[in-house]
Amino acid sequence: MKHLLKLKDLDQHEILDILNLADQLKYETKHGIEHHHLKGKTLGMIFQKSSTRTRVSFETGMYQLGGQALFLSNRDLQIGRGEPVEDTARVLSRYLDGIMIRTFEQKEVEDLAKYGSIPIINGLTDYCHPCQVLADLMTIREYKKSFDGLKFCFIGDGNNMANSLIVGAITMGMSCAIACPDEYKPDAEIMKWAEENGNFMCSSNILECAKDADILYTDVWASMGQEEEKAEREKVFKDYQINDEVMEVAKDDAMVLHCLPAHREEEITAKVFEEHANEIFDEAENRLHAQKAVLVKLCIFLWGREERNIESKFYQG
Repeated sequence: MKHLLKLKDLDQHEILDILNLADQLKYETKHGIEHHHLKGKTLGMIFQKSSTRTRVSFETGMYQLGGQALFLSNRDLQIGRGEPVEDTARVLSRYLDGIMIRTFEQKEVEDLAKYGSIPIINGLTDYCHPCQVLADLMTIREYKKSFDGLKFCFIGDGNNMANSLIVGAITMGMSCAIACPDEYKPDAEIMKWAEENGNFMCSSNILECAKDADILYTDVWASMGQEEEKAEREKVFKDYQINDEVMEVAKDDAMVLHCLPAHREEEITAKVFEEHANEIFDEAENRLHAQKAVLVKLCIFLWGREERNIESKFYQG
């Protein structure tokens, strides 16, 4: 694994390796066991889009791994303005040991990887959000113990989260149902891939998608950069909500996840959110552990550390 650009670049075995290592790192963190695998390393964090969880989890993760994180806002860089991405990639590769970027266009992430010589991590683009979905998969396995036989249902906008969740669910062998309005479907190529590689459906029928689901997942109706569409989206998505009616058709022990921030009484009711708050905030915490596992895996590939010293020993499932 040289970069983490999109989840579709990873196969099931590679994802399981990351999740197993994330479990180990979480265990060590909880028990006060230091793991300074990235001592002396610096991660540059480029934020064209702001975020609470992404910045704090990567900064904390690098500190716990013995390295440091350098915050770079769009005011600090000239990407796409005064300096071409290919030049920025080459310059930053001389200073840093890795880059995490949270931006709009997927091409920007791909170009950093193409022209740079250090690992690139996609912290979010308008196309996908691989770091979040690794944390989601980690949380699902914590609660359900296995992915076998599970039905995953996403309700809401067919956005970057939906794109990555489809890939994550199908790759791990879950069946996947996406409930969204016809004009807000996920990426067509990803849906075609899902249909060819697993049990997948996309429908505007919310209850049909949620029927017998083991995992229900939702996201905000209007993502960052879509503020001008908020009023229109509220009309279109008003029925696309995880509520008691949806929970009634899902499995009795269905879990609920949300990538946060949550808008209560929009995409999820306050009642359902609070009833499943433990799952949702475990999911938020797992961003830290899953991303640390990604950082260590990239360290193995490019930074010349001995894999035998940091391979996963914790998860035996």
